[in-house]
Amino acid sequence: MLALLAGTGALPGAILAHRPEALVCEMAGVPVEAPEGCARIGYRIETLGTLLADLRARGVTEICLAGAMTRPAIDPAAIDTATAPLVPRLVAAMGQGDDATLRAVMALLEEQGFALRAAHEIAPELLPGAGPLGATVFPDGLEPDAIRAVAVHRRLAAADVGQACVTRGGLCIAVEALPGTDWMLRSLMGGEAVGGLLYKAPKPGQDRRADLPVIGPGTVEGAARAGLSAIVIEAGGVMVLDRAATIAAADRHGIALVVRP
Repeated sequence: MLALLAGTGALPGAILAHRPEALVCEMAGVPVEAPEGCARIGYRIETLGTLLADLRARGVTEICLAGAMTRPAIDPAAIDTATAPLVPRLVAAMGQGDDATLRAVMALLEEQGFALRAAHEIAPELLPGAGPLGATVFPDGLEPDAIRAVAVHRRLAAADVGQACVTRGGLCIAVEALPGTDWMLRSLMGGEAVGGLLYKAPKPGQDRRADLPVIGPGTVEGAARAGLSAIVIEAGGVMVLDRAATIAAADRHGIALVVRP
C-alpha cells in the first residue's frame, strides 16, 4: 500500500491519477490538492512518530513525498511520546537547509521500514525527453544566458539555496530561495526590461526520489509576466505538470520551452 506525504501544488493529484488507492497524508497548515473522495488523514509535525506507526498498522509499505512543503514551526507542547525521540534530529537537519532536512526525513522513513517511491517513478510521463516542447524556437541570442544560468545554478546548489535562477543579458537577475520559483518570478514583475530565461534543474548529487523540481502552466504565466523569452529545464531532472496546458501557455506567450540534456 502506498501513502503520499503530500504538499501543495498539482503533483499529488498527478500521482493519484496513477495510484488512486493511495492514502494522502496532509500536514496541518499545508492544504493538499487531491481528488474528491480520496482517502486522507491529517497529522502534525509534532505527531510524526504516531503517524508512521499508524501507517504501518494500516499496511502501508511505500511512501512518496509529493508536493511543496513549508518548514513548520515545532510546538514543544504538542510533541507526543512517539515523536519526541525524532525531534532533535529533525530540528538539527532543519537548521542546515532544505536538502539536509529532506535527507533526514528520507533516512528516517527508511529506518522505519518504508520503501521510498519517486513521483516520476509512479508517473514517468512527468519527465519529458530532451528537445523543444513548444512551437517557439529558442533564440540563438539567449545561449549566453543559458550558459550563465547553468554556472549560477551549480553555485546555488552547492550552497543548498535553490533549484532555479533567471538570467538576462548574460547576468543573473534573480535566484530561487525558500519562497520558491513563483515568488522569484513575481519579484521581477513591473520592470521595463524584457528577454532572458528561467533555468531550472535539480541540485547536483540530489537524491531524486524527492523534491525533484517542477514547472507547470503557472510557471509559464509567471515567466510571461516577468518578460522572459524562454524556460530551460534539465532533461530527466524536472517534472512538467499538465504538459499540454504548459505547452499551450508557452506557445500563447511566445516563450521557448526547452528541455536540455
